[in-house]
Amino acid sequence: MIISVENIGKKYRLGEYNLKTALRDVKNKFTGNSISADENDRTLAGGNFVWALKDIHFQVQPGEVLGIIGKNGAGKSTLLKVLSRVTAPSTGTIKIKGRVGSLLEVGTGFHPDLTGRENVFLNGAILGMNKKEIRSKFDEIVDFAGVQKYIDTPVKRYSSGMYVRLAFAVAAHLEPEILIVDEVLAVGDAEFQEKCVGKMKSVSGLGRTVLFVSHNMGTIRHLCDRGILLQNGKMTMDSGIENVIDAYLKSNAMLLHDGTVPENASLQNSGEGRWERIVMHNRKGEMTNEYFYGAPIQLDMEFDSQIQLDKCLLGIQVKNHMNESILDFVNIYDKSDLPLNKGKNQFRVELNNPLHPGKYYLNITMARYNGVPIDVLESIAEITVSNLGETADSGYPFGWTNGYIKGSGIWNKG
Repeated sequence: MIISVENIGKKYRLGEYNLKTALRDVKNKFTGNSISADENDRTLAGGNFVWALKDIHFQVQPGEVLGIIGKNGAGKSTLLKVLSRVTAPSTGTIKIKGRVGSLLEVGTGFHPDLTGRENVFLNGAILGMNKKEIRSKFDEIVDFAGVQKYIDTPVKRYSSGMYVRLAFAVAAHLEPEILIVDEVLAVGDAEFQEKCVGKMKSVSGLGRTVLFVSHNMGTIRHLCDRGILLQNGKMTMDSGIENVIDAYLKSNAMLLHDGTVPENASLQNSGEGRWERIVMHNRKGEMTNEYFYGAPIQLDMEFDSQIQLDKCLLGIQVKNHMNESILDFVNIYDKSDLPLNKGKNQFRVELNNPLHPGKYYLNITMARYNGVPIDVLESIAEITVSNLGETADSGYPFGWTNGYIKGSGIWNKG
């Protein structure tokens, strides 16, 4: 066992923090007065303290690659900061054997006024390496990061992508026993992200441990064998990565049985309105989330708006079981201008269904016509496409599927 986490909790004060509140906190600490804190649900008002993490416990073995999954605000980054000793836990104990290399957010671990070269040696020294050890890895680090031209330039002049490239190269190549990587890799381009995933895979193959946070379920699935799921600061699942990803996607599918959208369901909301109800129907008007192969998907949606718009953008995005977007429906694609009125708005849409049999999830977005979001629901609804058709001869004709979407073409013999 290389990491042991026992009943970790992290409590933060909300609102303004001044001398008066600081003195009160010190007094409570020394008098032994307990301070109550609320669950980390950002949609609930009130309270002076919140548990960003509570009752977290797990163990990690050497060479294991652990994926940490959860919605924004679930506590993922806070957990990594606690494990990296960037911040101390409020409760519980952590036991770590070995050196930790962390890549948490752009800017962490680098001094902006030092050059790339100087920061490489500084990070190595922090990890306990001598100059000779660092020098032996230096060329490999610079080559991986692809920043040769800027290596003697202060990093404050780097772009965010260059910063992340060098930071990851340093963290991965200076041979820490434990590598902790947050979503920050999303700043890099697709080619570099793929390169990083390959490096983390090879690092784990050498017996080192990797803790990885990402919203990209495809990357998580490729890299990790095990995952933990966080929700509102609590760990709700510790299992094989397939089980955890499935539970994560299902936890987002929050529609109630009558189609009501819970108030805390939004991934992003501007405060100018919210989705209140989304009801899925089949061609017969029956309420369902299961569809015959090729049969249209019908949605009745209700949006409560605080603003008036001559034209709005309504988008429905289909995602696969890896949380990858595979199909996009937007009213402007079909040259359909939809106004948004103050108060309750009713929308009905019938979507053609080119999906192969399987399970899918829907993102639903209301936005201004320029694309600025008003209310975004992530994986709010789960749908299943059957291999059976509406008639005996219209089902899926094969025992296997190739991709997710049925294509069409004009076929002629030359």
